Amino acid sequence: MVMLARPPEGPAGMRRALARWRPRGRGVRGERRPPSLRPAGRASGRPARARPAGPWRRQVRARGGLPGCRGPGAPLANARVTFPRRGPPRPPRHAPRAAAPPRCRLPAAAGARSAGRRGSTMALTLFDTDEYRPPVWKSYLYQLQQEAPHPRRVTCTCEVENRPKYYGREFHGMISREETDQLLSVAEGSYLIRESQRQPGTYTLALRFGSQTRNFRLYYDGKHFVGEKRFESIHDLVTDGLITLYIETKAAEYIAKMTINPIYEHIGYTTLNREPAYKQHMAVLKETHDEKEATGQDGVSEKRLTSLVRRATLKENEQIPKYEKVHNFKVHTFRGPHWCEYCANFMWGLIAQGVKCADCGLNVHKQCSKMVPNDCKPDLKHVKKVYSCDLTTLVKAHITKRPMVVDMCIREIESRGLNSEGLYRVSGFSDLIEDVKMAFDRDGEKADISVNMYEDINIITGALKLYFRDLPIPLITYDAYPKFIESAKIVDPDEQLETLHEALRSLPPAHCETLRYLMAHLKRVTLHEKENLMSAENLGIVFGPTLMRSPELDPMAALNDIRYQRLVVELLIKNEDILF
Repeated sequence: MVMLARPPEGPAGMRRALARWRPRGRGVRGERRPPSLRPAGRASGRPARARPAGPWRRQVRARGGLPGCRGPGAPLANARVTFPRRGPPRPPRHAPRAAAPPRCRLPAAAGARSAGRRGSTMALTLFDTDEYRPPVWKSYLYQLQQEAPHPRRVTCTCEVENRPKYYGREFHGMISREETDQLLSVAEGSYLIRESQRQPGTYTLALRFGSQTRNFRLYYDGKHFVGEKRFESIHDLVTDGLITLYIETKAAEYIAKMTINPIYEHIGYTTLNREPAYKQHMAVLKETHDEKEATGQDGVSEKRLTSLVRRATLKENEQIPKYEKVHNFKVHTFRGPHWCEYCANFMWGLIAQGVKCADCGLNVHKQCSKMVPNDCKPDLKHVKKVYSCDLTTLVKAHITKRPMVVDMCIREIESRGLNSEGLYRVSGFSDLIEDVKMAFDRDGEKADISVNMYEDINIITGALKLYFRDLPIPLITYDAYPKFIESAKIVDPDEQLETLHEALRSLPPAHCETLRYLMAHLKRVTLHEKENLMSAENLGIVFGPTLMRSPELDPMAALNDIRYQRLVVELLIKNEDILF
């Protein structure tokens, strides 16, 4: 029995080990060994060196599927991640090793002993198991879709009067259910269209499935539809219907349970957005080593430094709060086979197979979207504008505390415009304000709004007000709006501030932080009231309707709230140091 020094890492390592220890020539039962297990040189008997995987194989391993297929799996690979025939290139001498498959992973105790012997290089292998590995996509539902019956059109041999122009030879006119059942009994998946005898002018799609005829009310509004999905042709509608009926019949229990053990938390979307564990470990080791060198002592001084570093890290993290964000899911049609990134199951159907987050690109089943946590990490390739973009989405995409529009405009205003008469009340030239908007949408943080480009400060104030007006969800959100209006109606000052403070706590974190920063700026504007003539009351008149929008559709109710909106902003400015 051959004893290996340590378990081989991955299939390539197993093949090299077998090539090293198996006798040359024929195999165990006389069959010729495959080329991957033959020695490279007959005289030396050395195992063949693993050649670097080509770009095609690397792409297949990274995606778990074929190149060119946007989905995480491919049907020709049976929707499973497969290892290439030859192993990946040998890692550099001091690089961390790739994570081995579970069956080859070292036990914890053995790993600890090895780490003590081999030093920091081996220690990395204990921390790199959190790195992303392509999941094994579940192909059961894909196989069922392949087995679904194919549509068979039953054509009408005679001419039919009053045939709608958007139906073809599958239209049979006004025929009975019995005659329809007889025509469709030829094969599973047969279909035709008939006019209802009970309600002339309405049409029914008759479909053979499960050895019985099923009837569906058929509609047309430029596209054919029975339910929510709309199709260009009847053939596509029937194809999608047969797939859905077959899968929901054969795998109803499986579908009901497929969200119980998701891959999402382990190797899915969240792992892709997380720093690899071995990098975190190296950072900790480097930090500890630097502390020891700086102090030259152990014990109390080291603990004190560690505490200071930890405190500084917390303060740094507080600068960019981790705002929660709901995924912006929209119904999507995926081209080619696609797998859900929450449960790893196939997304069946011909069109509108699932939903896709418009901000981060996460692809999931419609039923799985209800289970996904509020951890959307918007990607700049999906978030292509600044104005008219959700505030939380924008700050998460650009990794900032507040929208860069607010920061840049306020810095520019405070540097050269605090003494400008009628600041925020005087309107700038609308075409130039639109130019500023386009500059932010096009260039983001690189937009030039300096005095060389826009000499009139009212253009910058107009661009800032336009940003708040264009927000799809106002800075003071629709949900929090009633609480703010209620606080403005209270007479007692102490109770009024208490209610206003509670209303602020109901705002999303990104909205609350932006409102705090804006109110601090407006407070500084009021300090120059003698020059700019802008008091807290005047600023409330300007910013009340800009920051607050009534959720009520009744225009009279919204009109009555204008005075309370002004009062809310005025209270926020005057009590900025107390409320925030």
